[in-house]
Amino acid sequence: MKKVSVVVPMYYEEDIVDVCYKELTKVLKGIKGYDYEIICINDGSQDKTLELLEAIAKKDKKLKVLSFSRNFGHQAAVSAGLKVVTGDAIVIIDADLQDPPSLIPDMLKLWEEGYEVIYGKRKKRDGESRFKLFTAKMFYRILNKLSSVHIPMDTGDFRLVDRKVVDVMNNLPEHNKFLRGLFSFTGFKQKEFLYERHERFAGQTKYTMKKMVKLASDGIIGFSYKPLTFIFVLSMIAFITFIASFVCIFVFLKHYLIPLLICLFSFNTFIILLCLWIVSIYISRIYDEVKNRPSYIVDKTINIGE
Repeated sequence: MKKVSVVVPMYYEEDIVDVCYKELTKVLKGIKGYDYEIICINDGSQDKTLELLEAIAKKDKKLKVLSFSRNFGHQAAVSAGLKVVTGDAIVIIDADLQDPPSLIPDMLKLWEEGYEVIYGKRKKRDGESRFKLFTAKMFYRILNKLSSVHIPMDTGDFRLVDRKVVDVMNNLPEHNKFLRGLFSFTGFKQKEFLYERHERFAGQTKYTMKKMVKLASDGIIGFSYKPLTFIFVLSMIAFITFIASFVCIFVFLKHYLIPLLICLFSFNTFIILLCLWIVSIYISRIYDEVKNRPSYIVDKTINIGE
């Protein structure tokens, strides 16, 4: 019998743990010819998320729990879940029910047709601000302009993937993972799955602006060297500005020599610092890889390996 594994990262989700479990269980039990497991990763929540998961896991061995020693982030939580799955087809889904579990059987049909990565593509996103919709749209466009790997527009981590794809993902050693980009990098037979994304069932989003910027940075730095080549363009702009400014100062604007020199050197200082900032980001990623610290630390497991 084939098996479906569902990976669910959770961070301060006490309001939705029971509903998420019931919805997933109802859907998975209704898929004929498949066994299933649900792997929930408690990403350092300090509310009752872990307590509620433990209570359910004692009654249902199909619910398996990983609990981190602290918050390591969404991508680390998903990566941890992928390490312990035992299914033939693996679904990644958030706990907030914005990505409907009811779509899993339809995704499985595409998998049975031979597709190895079925990624959810949002044709509608309810409950999200115009600012978030705009920044997400711009991010994917910028990322695809910079990256040598095509990453589908308007996608998240909601997807169903084949076991062999997960095995490849588990062997990718980098620490600052941008999973939706890495799934594109692996190749294999991919298929988009259009759906309407709902509002959160309960609670508030835990993806702060800081976390969104970190994710965007992981995507751009992890999949493009073009920001480094952009330094050459900046240096040419600075050089041309420097020459043009001196010509203007000594030919047309002699009486404004000091303020114009101040503006000129300030601009060039800005260019230099911007170039250093770009280089420092790449160096910091090298530093992370060289340290080789784990991307997460598991404090507790329940039903894993059973």
